[in-house]
Amino acid sequence: MATFKQIKGFVFDLDGVITDTSLYHTKAWRQLAEKLGVTWTKDLEEGLKGISRMDSLELILKSGGKENDYSHDEKVALATEKNTNYVNEIKKMTPANILPGIKDFLDDLQDKGYLISLASASKNGPTVLKQLELTDYFPKVVDPASLSKGKPDPEIYVKGAELLDLAPEECIGVEDAAAGIQAINAANETSVGIGDAKTLSAADVRFDDTSQMTLANIEKAMA
Repeated sequence: MATFKQIKGFVFDLDGVITDTSLYHTKAWRQLAEKLGVTWTKDLEEGLKGISRMDSLELILKSGGKENDYSHDEKVALATEKNTNYVNEIKKMTPANILPGIKDFLDDLQDKGYLISLASASKNGPTVLKQLELTDYFPKVVDPASLSKGKPDPEIYVKGAELLDLAPEECIGVEDAAAGIQAINAANETSVGIGDAKTLSAADVRFDDTSQMTLANIEKAMA
Protein backbone atom coordinates (compact mmCIF):
# COMPACT_ATOMS: atom_id res chain seq x y z
CA MET A 1 0.00 0.00 0.00
CA ALA A 2 1.25 3.50 -0.88
CA THR A 3 1.57 6.31 1.62
CA PHE A 4 -1.17 8.94 1.60
CA LYS A 5 1.30 11.59 0.40
CA GLN A 6 1.96 9.56 -2.77
CA ILE A 7 -1.71 9.66 -3.79
CA LYS A 8 -2.64 12.01 -6.63
CA GLY A 9 -5.76 10.44 -8.09
CA PHE A 10 -8.93 8.49 -7.34
CA VAL A 11 -10.45 5.85 -9.61
CA PHE A 12 -14.09 5.18 -8.77
CA ASP A 13 -16.43 2.31 -9.39
CA LEU A 14 -19.98 3.58 -9.91
CA ASP A 15 -22.54 1.21 -8.48
CA GLY A 16 -22.57 0.98 -4.70
CA VAL A 17 -19.97 3.75 -4.46
CA ILE A 18 -21.43 6.86 -6.12
CA THR A 19 -25.02 5.71 -6.40
CA ASP A 20 -26.97 2.50 -6.12
CA THR A 21 -28.18 1.31 -9.50
CA SER A 22 -28.31 -2.31 -8.37
CA LEU A 23 -32.04 -1.96 -7.74
CA TYR A 24 -32.58 -1.07 -11.40
CA HIS A 25 -30.19 -3.77 -12.63
CA THR A 26 -31.95 -6.35 -10.48
CA LYS A 27 -35.37 -5.31 -11.74
CA ALA A 28 -34.26 -5.50 -15.39
CA TRP A 29 -32.42 -8.84 -15.02
CA ARG A 30 -35.32 -10.35 -13.09
CA GLN A 31 -37.76 -9.30 -15.85
CA LEU A 32 -35.55 -11.08 -18.39
CA ALA A 33 -34.98 -14.19 -16.24
CA GLU A 34 -38.72 -14.62 -15.70
CA LYS A 35 -39.37 -14.17 -19.41
CA LEU A 36 -36.82 -16.93 -20.08
CA GLY A 37 -38.41 -19.19 -17.46
CA VAL A 38 -35.42 -19.05 -15.10
CA THR A 39 -36.20 -19.07 -11.37
CA TRP A 40 -34.98 -15.89 -9.65
CA THR A 41 -33.09 -16.50 -6.40
CA LYS A 42 -31.14 -14.38 -3.92
CA ASP A 43 -27.96 -16.32 -4.81
CA LEU A 44 -28.44 -15.51 -8.48
CA GLU A 45 -29.02 -11.84 -7.66
CA GLU A 46 -25.81 -11.71 -5.57
CA GLY A 47 -23.80 -13.49 -8.28
CA LEU A 48 -24.61 -10.81 -10.83
CA LYS A 49 -23.00 -8.02 -8.82
CA GLY A 50 -19.96 -6.38 -10.39
CA ILE A 51 -19.77 -8.53 -13.53
CA SER A 52 -20.32 -7.59 -17.16
CA ARG A 53 -23.63 -7.71 -19.00
CA MET A 54 -22.81 -10.78 -21.11
CA ASP A 55 -21.31 -12.63 -18.12
CA SER A 56 -24.49 -11.83 -16.17
CA LEU A 57 -26.66 -13.24 -18.95
CA GLU A 58 -24.53 -16.41 -19.12
CA LEU A 59 -24.94 -16.84 -15.35
CA ILE A 60 -28.73 -16.51 -15.61
CA LEU A 61 -28.92 -18.98 -18.51
CA LYS A 62 -26.65 -21.44 -16.68
CA SER A 63 -28.77 -21.13 -13.55
CA GLY A 64 -31.77 -22.27 -15.59
CA GLY A 65 -29.83 -24.93 -17.52
CA LYS A 66 -30.38 -22.96 -20.72
CA GLU A 67 -26.80 -21.93 -21.57
CA ASN A 68 -26.89 -23.93 -24.84
CA ASP A 69 -30.38 -22.88 -25.91
CA TYR A 70 -29.40 -19.62 -27.61
CA SER A 71 -26.98 -18.57 -30.36
CA HIS A 72 -24.47 -15.80 -29.77
CA ASP A 73 -26.65 -13.33 -31.71
CA GLU A 74 -29.72 -14.30 -29.69
CA LYS A 75 -27.76 -13.78 -26.47
CA VAL A 76 -26.65 -10.33 -27.64
CA ALA A 77 -30.31 -9.49 -28.37
CA LEU A 78 -31.36 -10.66 -24.89
CA ALA A 79 -28.63 -8.58 -23.23
CA THR A 80 -29.70 -5.57 -25.31
CA GLU A 81 -33.32 -6.06 -24.23
CA LYS A 82 -32.24 -6.09 -20.58
CA ASN A 83 -30.23 -2.93 -21.11
CA THR A 84 -33.17 -1.11 -22.71
CA ASN A 85 -35.29 -1.92 -19.66
CA TYR A 86 -32.47 -0.75 -17.39
CA VAL A 87 -31.87 2.53 -19.24
CA ASN A 88 -35.57 3.35 -19.01
CA GLU A 89 -35.29 2.92 -15.24
CA ILE A 90 -32.08 4.96 -14.73
CA LYS A 91 -33.54 7.89 -16.67
CA LYS A 92 -35.73 8.42 -13.60
CA MET A 93 -32.66 9.03 -11.40
CA THR A 94 -31.88 12.48 -9.91
CA PRO A 95 -29.12 13.98 -7.69
CA ALA A 96 -31.20 12.69 -4.76
CA ASN A 97 -29.86 9.23 -5.73
CA ILE A 98 -26.23 10.15 -4.92
CA LEU A 99 -25.08 8.07 -1.94
CA PRO A 100 -24.53 9.88 1.40
CA GLY A 101 -21.35 11.96 1.62
CA ILE A 102 -20.22 11.37 -1.97
CA LYS A 103 -20.96 14.87 -3.31
CA ASP A 104 -18.99 16.44 -0.40
CA PHE A 105 -16.14 13.95 -0.96
CA LEU A 106 -15.95 14.77 -4.69
CA ASP A 107 -15.99 18.51 -3.90
CA ASP A 108 -13.14 18.01 -1.44
CA LEU A 109 -11.10 16.00 -3.98
CA GLN A 110 -11.57 18.72 -6.60
CA ASP A 111 -10.71 21.52 -4.15
CA LYS A 112 -7.49 19.77 -3.15
CA GLY A 113 -6.41 19.08 -6.73
CA TYR A 114 -6.84 15.29 -6.88
CA LEU A 115 -7.53 13.81 -10.33
CA ILE A 116 -10.66 11.67 -10.73
CA SER A 117 -11.71 8.96 -13.19
CA LEU A 118 -14.57 6.45 -13.45
CA ALA A 119 -13.85 2.73 -13.84
CA SER A 120 -17.26 1.13 -14.16
CA ALA A 121 -18.05 -2.00 -16.15
CA SER A 122 -21.37 -0.35 -17.01
CA LYS A 123 -21.66 1.12 -20.50
CA ASN A 124 -24.32 3.40 -19.01
CA GLY A 125 -21.90 5.12 -16.62
CA PRO A 126 -21.99 8.48 -18.46
CA THR A 127 -25.83 8.38 -18.55
CA VAL A 128 -25.99 7.78 -14.80
CA LEU A 129 -23.47 10.57 -14.10
CA LYS A 130 -25.57 12.92 -16.23
CA GLN A 131 -28.75 12.05 -14.31
CA LEU A 132 -26.92 12.63 -11.01
CA GLU A 133 -25.47 15.93 -12.36
CA LEU A 134 -21.93 14.67 -11.61
CA THR A 135 -20.52 14.65 -15.17
CA ASP A 136 -18.16 17.59 -14.47
CA TYR A 137 -16.43 15.67 -11.67
CA PHE A 138 -15.48 12.83 -14.05
CA PRO A 139 -13.72 14.25 -17.12
CA LYS A 140 -12.09 10.83 -17.57
CA VAL A 141 -14.25 7.70 -17.95
CA VAL A 142 -12.92 4.26 -18.88
CA ASP A 143 -14.80 2.97 -21.93
CA PRO A 144 -15.90 -0.60 -21.04
CA ALA A 145 -15.94 -1.43 -24.77
CA SER A 146 -12.15 -0.93 -24.82
CA LEU A 147 -11.57 -3.66 -22.23
CA SER A 148 -10.67 -7.25 -23.04
CA LYS A 149 -11.31 -8.61 -19.53
CA GLY A 150 -13.73 -7.84 -16.71
CA LYS A 151 -13.12 -7.54 -12.98
CA PRO A 152 -11.38 -9.14 -11.05
CA ASP A 153 -8.85 -8.59 -13.86
CA PRO A 154 -6.98 -5.31 -13.12
CA GLU A 155 -7.30 -3.93 -16.66
CA ILE A 156 -10.11 -1.43 -15.90
CA TYR A 157 -8.21 0.08 -12.95
CA VAL A 158 -4.93 0.22 -14.86
CA LYS A 159 -6.77 2.18 -17.59
CA GLY A 160 -8.40 4.40 -14.96
CA ALA A 161 -4.92 5.45 -13.79
CA GLU A 162 -3.61 5.79 -17.37
CA LEU A 163 -6.42 8.21 -18.23
CA LEU A 164 -5.16 10.44 -15.40
CA ASP A 165 -1.53 10.10 -16.58
CA LEU A 166 -0.68 8.61 -13.19
CA ALA A 167 1.17 5.49 -12.08
CA PRO A 168 -1.09 2.93 -10.34
CA GLU A 169 0.83 3.54 -7.08
CA GLU A 170 -0.37 7.16 -7.17
CA CYS A 171 -4.03 6.13 -7.26
CA ILE A 172 -6.71 4.98 -4.85
CA GLY A 173 -9.43 2.72 -6.28
CA VAL A 174 -12.86 2.78 -4.62
CA GLU A 175 -15.12 -0.29 -4.78
CA ASP A 176 -18.00 -2.05 -3.04
CA ALA A 177 -17.54 -5.54 -4.54
CA ALA A 178 -14.95 -8.23 -3.77
CA ALA A 179 -14.13 -8.65 -7.49
CA GLY A 180 -13.48 -4.91 -7.70
CA ILE A 181 -11.15 -4.90 -4.70
CA GLN A 182 -9.24 -7.80 -6.30
CA ALA A 183 -8.94 -5.76 -9.49
CA ILE A 184 -7.63 -2.68 -7.65
CA ASN A 185 -5.08 -4.70 -5.68
CA ALA A 186 -3.90 -6.51 -8.81
CA ALA A 187 -3.48 -3.12 -10.54
CA ASN A 188 -1.12 -2.15 -7.69
CA GLU A 189 -3.37 0.69 -6.51
CA THR A 190 -4.49 1.30 -2.92
CA SER A 191 -7.95 -0.21 -2.43
CA VAL A 192 -10.76 1.45 -0.49
CA GLY A 193 -13.76 -0.81 0.09
CA ILE A 194 -17.27 0.35 0.98
CA GLY A 195 -19.34 -2.28 2.75
CA ASP A 196 -19.16 -5.57 4.62
CA ALA A 197 -15.86 -6.35 6.41
CA LYS A 198 -15.99 -10.05 5.57
CA THR A 199 -16.76 -9.55 1.87
CA LEU A 200 -14.13 -6.83 1.49
CA SER A 201 -11.45 -8.37 3.72
CA ALA A 202 -8.80 -7.84 1.00
CA ALA A 203 -9.30 -4.04 0.94
CA ASP A 204 -6.40 -1.88 2.19
CA VAL A 205 -8.90 0.53 3.76
CA ARG A 206 -12.59 -0.14 4.43
CA PHE A 207 -15.62 1.85 5.52
CA ASP A 208 -19.07 0.55 6.42
CA ASP A 209 -20.76 3.10 4.17
CA THR A 210 -20.02 6.08 1.91
CA SER A 211 -20.73 8.69 4.60
CA GLN A 212 -17.53 7.61 6.42
CA MET A 213 -15.33 8.08 3.33
CA THR A 214 -13.47 11.37 3.75
CA LEU A 215 -9.92 12.36 2.90
CA ALA A 216 -9.17 12.73 6.63
CA ASN A 217 -10.46 9.22 7.37
CA ILE A 218 -8.53 7.70 4.45
CA GLU A 219 -5.33 9.46 5.54
CA LYS A 220 -5.83 8.17 9.09
CA ALA A 221 -6.42 4.61 7.86
CA MET A 222 -3.31 4.70 5.64
CA ALA A 223 -1.03 6.08 8.35
